[in-house]
Amino acid sequence: MAFAMTDPLQIIVNGEPRRAAPGSIADLVRALDLDPAKVAVERNAVIVPRSTLDEVALADGDVLEIVHFVGGGNDTWSVAGRTFTSRLIVGTGKYKDFAQNAAAVEASGAEIVTVAVRRVNVSDPKAPMLTDFIDPKKITYLPNTAGCFTAEDAIRTLRLAREAGGWDLVKLEVLGEARTLYPNMIETIRATEVLAKEGFLPMVYCTDDPIAAKQLEDAGAVAVMPLGAPIGSGLGIQNRVTIRLIVEGAKVPVLVDAGVGTASDAAVALELGCDGVLMNTAIAEAKDPIRMARAMKLAVEAGRDAYLAGRMGTRKYADPSSPLAGLI
Repeated sequence: MAFAMTDPLQIIVNGEPRRAAPGSIADLVRALDLDPAKVAVERNAVIVPRSTLDEVALADGDVLEIVHFVGGGNDTWSVAGRTFTSRLIVGTGKYKDFAQNAAAVEASGAEIVTVAVRRVNVSDPKAPMLTDFIDPKKITYLPNTAGCFTAEDAIRTLRLAREAGGWDLVKLEVLGEARTLYPNMIETIRATEVLAKEGFLPMVYCTDDPIAAKQLEDAGAVAVMPLGAPIGSGLGIQNRVTIRLIVEGAKVPVLVDAGVGTASDAAVALELGCDGVLMNTAIAEAKDPIRMARAMKLAVEAGRDAYLAGRMGTRKYADPSSPLAGLI
């Protein structure tokens, strides 16, 4: 049925059906007694830059989310029904000791840490353990399959992890070779299917490939985690285009995993619309890991804020901030 210009539109705002007069998104925001300059708007799962709210016309059937513009550290994200405030996940390897690791986690504000599953040191069963320094009752442990090169090894590792700690939210990675540590996507997808059928909630390390990311989602991944660059390289996000395409096409959270070297890399991940970023080496191998952890916390918050704000459009030529007319 076609609507005349005067017919009201049928839209959904923050989950509620609503009738709205034809006009721009800014017109709708004002009709709700809100200030367009103080909100962030998502239309059909795509953020609308605030600078364009007056230009983007409402369409029948639009699904809008209108939220207060808040700091990046104050909004939440969810994975597999679990909600977190921090969008930074940190690892627990390469630190000089568990005490430094724990201090870095605290400085980062992270609520999730990845943990490798390794054999118990039976020759010294009273040796310090990570749980003595990072309390799994306060910080979510995310068992991972680092070092696994086949689906069978990864599945076996996570079955042991669940038996040891009852964890079902896990991080899956199946590597293709030791030199690049790139994921073997055939094995990764196979492992994802098996784990999902067994009740696991796998967050999955993958290539920065939109097609592979969608295949993982279909296989049962609760989050996809494309690499920014090779693990431990510190090269930063090498392909922003494909990361953005993964974000646009995903129905599950997207987190950049691997390759972050410094705070600006973390900010870029969030500016691209990722739900979060995971890192280990960038903090653990910094000259001052605690200070770098704090920098990463701020970078993630800044990147999220910038994404919600909606960056200015790019131009080929200069555009003066002050008008040139009326110069003396």
